[in-house]
Amino acid sequence: MLLRLPTSLSEAQRYLAEGAVPVGGATLVWALWQRDGFPEQAMSLRELPQANLMEREALGAAVLLHQVDDRMPEVLRRAASTVGTGAVRRTATVGGNLVGSTLRCLLPAALVLDARATVLDRDGTYETDLAEVVAKRHLLLGLRWRDPVTSGYYKAPGEAGGPPPLVVATAVHAGSDGRPRLFVAVRDGYEVTSESIPCHSGPEHTLEALDRTGLGALPARAREAVRREVNGILNRSADR
Repeated sequence: MLLRLPTSLSEAQRYLAEGAVPVGGATLVWALWQRDGFPEQAMSLRELPQANLMEREALGAAVLLHQVDDRMPEVLRRAASTVGTGAVRRTATVGGNLVGSTLRCLLPAALVLDARATVLDRDGTYETDLAEVVAKRHLLLGLRWRDPVTSGYYKAPGEAGGPPPLVVATAVHAGSDGRPRLFVAVRDGYEVTSESIPCHSGPEHTLEALDRTGLGALPARAREAVRREVNGILNRSADR
């Protein structure tokens, strides 16, 4: 297998056109390749500058999970810090987790940041939403978002080899009309549900409005976690 390491977007496009398979951090695909056979060419974005950005409102797909630091919003930093073991986080990439993993531990965090994705195909780069990236498994270059007023992240305790633990991600953004807006994303099992609503006058009114969205159909334990996390983030937001 020939490993391609592009240093420019034009190189990456050419390798894609030649059939190179994105490899990410190889934590997910290596075992599959050992079982099913290795491709003739693979491609890693670890030398591509656009895929290694790490700023307050941008994160590249080739960034390793253990590198996600306090430049990032709290929700994204905490999400990355709870993925797998330390050894996994030193190898796994942001793009691999979002696109290659069935768990997609970073997806709830990215959703509440209202992140947009930059992807690369044989025709060039373009921006799209996270739903398209996940559904079509695009080659992700990175994410961009607006810095939230505040954010939070909860991951329930889980057992190795057990079902995916419940995740609740939250963020409050300054709305374009001057009214704060609440974003909530929940991973229950392998399914991720997200909603956003204007913040109402007081946590109870906001929670009542949230219950009328798709999150109101979640199991009781998940709804209880959502209520707790939303109460917490609204109180922190009020203190800002």
